[in-house]
Amino acid sequence: MKTKRIAKILKVMLIVVAASVVVGFLVQGLWNWLMPPIFGLRLISFWQALGLFFLGKLLFGGFRGRHGCGGPWRKRMKERWASMTPEERERFRQGMQARCGSFVPPPETSA
Repeated sequence: MKTKRIAKILKVMLIVVAASVVVGFLVQGLWNWLMPPIFGLRLISFWQALGLFFLGKLLFGGFRGRHGCGGPWRKRMKERWASMTPEERERFRQGMQARCGSFVPPPETSA
């Protein structure tokens, strides 16, 4: 049991290292192909490319997976909207319109 767990961890680590190497060379190649001729920037090394990739992920993308548009908030809002009475929906619309301007409610779905 413990051997399988160690093997699985080693396999995941190997995949992460291999993916990092591929991404590093990909970023380096693209940078060195595009940036010097277009903007007159210097060529970068593999390690600089890898650092640039991780910096971009941290600043703009993060490392979590995507859960669809809106994530769990959207699902909770749809459930709340479906459980509202017509009067509650109208009150909600008016409150949103007062705060944010015009509001378009989610489409009615029959589930």
